[in-house]
Amino acid sequence: MAIQNTTRRWGSLSQLLHWTIVALLIVQVTLAFMADDLPIGMRKLTLLARHKSFGITILGLVILRLVWRRLNDTPILPDTLKAYERFLARFVHGALYVLLFAMPLSGWMMSSARGFPVSWFGFIQLPDLVPKSKPLYEVLVTTHETLAWTLGVVVILHVAAALKHHFILKDDTLRRMLPFTGKNERT
Repeated sequence: MAIQNTTRRWGSLSQLLHWTIVALLIVQVTLAFMADDLPIGMRKLTLLARHKSFGITILGLVILRLVWRRLNDTPILPDTLKAYERFLARFVHGALYVLLFAMPLSGWMMSSARGFPVSWFGFIQLPDLVPKSKPLYEVLVTTHETLAWTLGVVVILHVAAALKHHFILKDDTLRRMLPFTGKNERT
């Protein structure tokens, strides 16, 4: 499979970034729910530190994905889509990118406002993005939770659209993002 995208198919690097981000989002949700159920203590702080590290990782991968997307072709949307479906497809993709930026940044700001350090797996200490402030922290907690639920809804719409394309419309929209399912096309 080609590493670069074509106008017909996502390349292997785009696929790797996409599916790695998906896997990390599942890890993020799991860590958040696990930490939420724990009392304040070392176990909770450890889970939250991992949650922050994976969030920073997602932020970095999304930046890489956008740079790679800018440098490559983007597979064209199926000709069978109506104008409103094209709009919705672009809107949902745009919303995903915005939310994948906003989520880790709001979490990072939330930690900064609370006075908790953010590091990347203990290797790199990141600077505080905002000064310590309890009122700001409380606003950012609400913001982060709202963004999480919004991201969940947008992901569900994205998955539902991919499944509709695959099972109802029977086109190759889903297959062109799946590894090992396409021919080595260079169009």
